[in-house]
Amino acid sequence: MAPLPSRQPKRLSLGSLETEILEILWQRGQATAREIHEQILADPDRELACASVTTVLNRLTEKGWLARQRQQRSFVWQPLISQQEATALQAHHQLKAFLAVGNPDIVAAFADELDATSINQLEAIMQRLKTARRHREGR
Repeated sequence: MAPLPSRQPKRLSLGSLETEILEILWQRGQATAREIHEQILADPDRELACASVTTVLNRLTEKGWLARQRQQRSFVWQPLISQQEATALQAHHQLKAFLAVGNPDIVAAFADELDATSINQLEAIMQRLKTARRHREGR
C-alpha cells in the first residue's frame, strides 16, 4: 500500500482554472505561462489573458502545488506532486472530512446505501489495511 506523499500542498482546494492549468502541467511536465496560455487558447471558444495564467501559476506556487525556475527571461513552472499523488491526497482529505462527522449512525446509514460492488471494495480495502498493519508490526 503506497503511503501519502511526504510533500503536500498548503491548501488542497482548487478552482476550475487552477485545476485546468495543473492538468496541463501534469501532461507536459513543465511549461512557461505563455505555453500554457497558448494551449488553453487552442480552444477557439476560450478567451483568457496571459496575465491571468501567470496570476494562477503564482497562486498555485503559493499554495504549494508548483515550483518555478527562471530560465533566461521567463519562468518555467512544474508540479511538485504527481497527478496520482494529488488524487490520493484529495481522497484522503475527503475521507477524513467524512469520518469527522463523528456520528457512527450517519456513517452506517451511508454505508447501508452502498451497492454490492462498493461494499466489496470497502472489504478489500479493510483487508489491505489489516495486512499492512500486520506487516508494520512484524507479525
